[in-house]
Amino acid sequence: MAQTARETPRDGLPKGFRSAELGWPELHRIPHPPHRLPLLGDVVGASRRTPMQDSLRYARRLGPIFRRRAFGKEFVFVWGASLAADLADEARFAKHVGLGVANLRPVAGDGLFTAYNHEPNWQLAHDVLAPGFSREAMAGYHVMMLDVAARLTDHWDRAEASGRTVDVPGDMTKLTLETIARTGFGHDFGSFERPRLHPFVTAMVGTLGYAQRLNTVPAPLAPWLLRGASRRNAADIAYLNRTVDDLVRARRAADGGDGAGDLLDRMLGTAHPETGERLSPENVRRQVITFLVAGHETTSGALSFALHYLARHPEVAARARAEVDRVWGDTEAPGYEQVARLRHVRRVLDESLRLWPTAPGFAREAREDTVLGGRYPMRRGAWALVLTGMLHRDPEVWGPDAERFDPDRFEAKAVRSRAPHTFKPFGTGARACIGRQFALHEATLVLGLLLRRYELRPEPGYRLRVTERLTLMPEGLRLHLDRRAPSTPVPAPRTDDAEAREDGAGNAGSASRCPVHRAGD
Repeated sequence: MAQTARETPRDGLPKGFRSAELGWPELHRIPHPPHRLPLLGDVVGASRRTPMQDSLRYARRLGPIFRRRAFGKEFVFVWGASLAADLADEARFAKHVGLGVANLRPVAGDGLFTAYNHEPNWQLAHDVLAPGFSREAMAGYHVMMLDVAARLTDHWDRAEASGRTVDVPGDMTKLTLETIARTGFGHDFGSFERPRLHPFVTAMVGTLGYAQRLNTVPAPLAPWLLRGASRRNAADIAYLNRTVDDLVRARRAADGGDGAGDLLDRMLGTAHPETGERLSPENVRRQVITFLVAGHETTSGALSFALHYLARHPEVAARARAEVDRVWGDTEAPGYEQVARLRHVRRVLDESLRLWPTAPGFAREAREDTVLGGRYPMRRGAWALVLTGMLHRDPEVWGPDAERFDPDRFEAKAVRSRAPHTFKPFGTGARACIGRQFALHEATLVLGLLLRRYELRPEPGYRLRVTERLTLMPEGLRLHLDRRAPSTPVPAPRTDDAEAREDGAGNAGSASRCPVHRAGD
């Protein structure tokens, strides 16, 4: 099990380092934005609402590694492909829990996403829950995913019939929340029967937003500047805890959790296969919150961005739709295996995740003293944030048209030609997202179902705006729908073995297949 280099306090800085040092002995060699102000740092032109998009703009000006300072804290950002690949070296670097992620610990504690490397519960939880993401488990979830998707299409059918546009981010949030709640915990939030988002979502958005705001104010002044927001955050956390406690209490009363069913059963009833340890009640609560939040927030963003691009690129949508018609035919409920055969639909999803990875960055810390990229010395515990959105736009990897939406970048031959560690929407290494296979299957299935049923038209004059709450989501995205007439399926052409493996080994660099590894979260 990986160990942290040093204990990390709330501000995300390794204990024993002054904020200006960060464990980088030659920090002066790393460029920073111009017009730095005393005490305040690099705040000229910066926005508290869009810190990640600000960093993307600075990245284009300052190069593959740069630094920003805010209120005495110095942050190092990396996006160059070679430097990011170096940070992905598990022998030298580990996950760093800092910035907004550390700010989520009051609600998620040592859950899979927010646990420090030295905390044992993340490895215990991963080993207990990994079978819940096996192929057999995924095939079982598929039927429930179809049921939830049917509730979405019923909702959209009514909107289409009345000529109304649909709220894409809102409806994708309802869809993905219901999906993870049903498949993981046997719970129904009734999202599509509500005129507004479920209070769980409202509380979740509040905690994510508060975690991000903590990074935009001086830590000593936060109790005064964010007094009202802090009270609301405490109320949001209390609501999340009550919701999950009620859910767990109902399961215990029903069957006690025998470890043979969904994720909650495994949390309650499964002991570690080697040590016999079980998750504590407090950790069960933290893991459930982690899965409910992370299991729907990022997937809803990925679906929303993909639908935006499909509406903006009708030629891409037509090609993807033709694939769905050919592969699924007139099958009302496509089977689990049929989803993996939607290769072009999957490329659309991957390309959307390339341009707008909904988890926009991940932090890495040095296990021991080392030198990054052969040039930048780092002491043990020093850390940097990989800007995934800029890594995915590195022209040395993706070409001079890296800003252009082009799903063919993920054809098997193109994927094989790229260096490893250039596509990282789910993080990297031992602590990469345990639910990535679940998310990719769900998103591909839903895109296929929506493409088969509707023509998508954008609202005239809409320009993509991105809202930030640690994750990224299109803001104000609404689409017009036209219900499609049933089509005659085209027989699927024969493919050679290499093409048939495209969504497997051929696309491994983009996590087409996401086998569950023993060490990860």
